[in-house]
Amino acid sequence: MPRLVTDWRRVVLLSLSFWMMVAGLAVLVLPELWFRWTGRDYDPNVAWWLGALLLVAGLCGRLLEQGLSPWKEWLRIAAVVLIAVALALLLAWPSAAAPGNASPATEAETLDIAVPFIAGEEGKRNRAYRDAVGIWTICYGSIRGVVANMVKTDQECTDLLKVEVAEHRAGLHRYFVPSTILVRLPPTRDAAYTSTAFNVGVAGIGKSTATRRLNAGDIAGGCLALTWFDKAGKRVLRGLFERRKREKALCMIGVR
Repeated sequence: MPRLVTDWRRVVLLSLSFWMMVAGLAVLVLPELWFRWTGRDYDPNVAWWLGALLLVAGLCGRLLEQGLSPWKEWLRIAAVVLIAVALALLLAWPSAAAPGNASPATEAETLDIAVPFIAGEEGKRNRAYRDAVGIWTICYGSIRGVVANMVKTDQECTDLLKVEVAEHRAGLHRYFVPSTILVRLPPTRDAAYTSTAFNVGVAGIGKSTATRRLNAGDIAGGCLALTWFDKAGKRVLRGLFERRKREKALCMIGVR
């Protein structure tokens, strides 16, 4: 029957190999728990490389001299962790930076594309009206401060749309990992995701497969997943189906 080593307490306290394997396992498991709890995704390239390097460090630790003083052992453990983190970021960077050599989209660049695109999709009514569920609505579907008999000019409707599109974009960006915002989100793709979020809701798109795929580097797969939001009451609606096709086309600009 297997038995614990006689100095197991010291191994648990000071063993480099033991703690590297614990850290490697934590890096592989904790991001998945984080997504389950918060709905926020992570860059799998960094997590994979960091977990793999920590496990390799644990294997190498078996070959190093044991029995150092506690403070030296923990100093060595801390140094190995820092080196593993630095290497993981370095190794993951080419994978994150590869798609399309895109540059980060500014809010102004995205709004220049998203606002007229969404305006064309939503339709405009300058006088307040009740929507399908009885809520007072105006312009491009805004319900902000709308009351009966309210009237807005075309310019006022456009200005209001800009504000609300910017809010949806900012909310959606909280679901993107830094590498997505940096290299996978040119203004056209940013506008496509923002348009879908404007129609479906920020959380609906932020927690969706479309965002998870984009965060993982699968740009084409993410753009395709946007087209899945074409149903109402489990039935595909032609209007939504056609809109998602146009959003996918906008999203795929620059993808080879």
